[in-house]
Amino acid sequence: MNDANSTSPMNLVQLKKLVIRRFVAAIIVVGLMFFLPAGTLNYWQAWLWLFIIFFPMALVGLWLLRHDPALQERRMRTREKENEQKRFQKLTTPVFILIYLMPGFDRRFGWSDIPAGIIILTDILILIGYGLFFLVMRENSYASRVVEVSVDQKVIKTGLYAIVRHPMYTSVILMWVLTPLALGSFWAFLPALSIPLMIVIRIKNEEKVLTEELPGYREYLQEVKYRIIPGIW
Repeated sequence: MNDANSTSPMNLVQLKKLVIRRFVAAIIVVGLMFFLPAGTLNYWQAWLWLFIIFFPMALVGLWLLRHDPALQERRMRTREKENEQKRFQKLTTPVFILIYLMPGFDRRFGWSDIPAGIIILTDILILIGYGLFFLVMRENSYASRVVEVSVDQKVIKTGLYAIVRHPMYTSVILMWVLTPLALGSFWAFLPALSIPLMIVIRIKNEEKVLTEELPGYREYLQEVKYRIIPGIW
């Protein structure tokens, strides 16, 4: 792991400011996407989801700034370099917009009636997914948000990477497929079901890039058979 004194293109103070700005902006934007369509702040499912996601996010952000600022900076990158990944972003953006907007309309018009027990269970599973997400970042300092290979990057074979090749995507699927149910919307759950398929498409290109550019990754493919779900794929 890197420490707080690791050299990075971005000054640590600048990085902290960027992280805070994006964190606050994310809360505001996502909150508006929930509560404006709902037409009310009386939407406990949305408040609970916001806490489940953003409180751990704040803790992880603080941990990264202290222990691995280089990874935190990598997580700030959003521009893909690969053309296939750029197309992937265009494909997934409408899906995530639906996932965020539809539950509010569902709340306003009463389209779904999901029991509170199921909502709380999905929130627990989402929190577990975020825990897996943190374990991945603690293990892999190269876990950038975009598909890229750093000059000094090495193949990570420990932790969850000894079980599946892409444990971060396992956590992403767990969190985002279940998000509509946690927000009380069955109808928003339908477009969310396309997320695993889109992740598969992304992984196909990502593994091609890693095989070509990351020394030792071809051998790693032979060592770890499954990509995101042990025993399945």
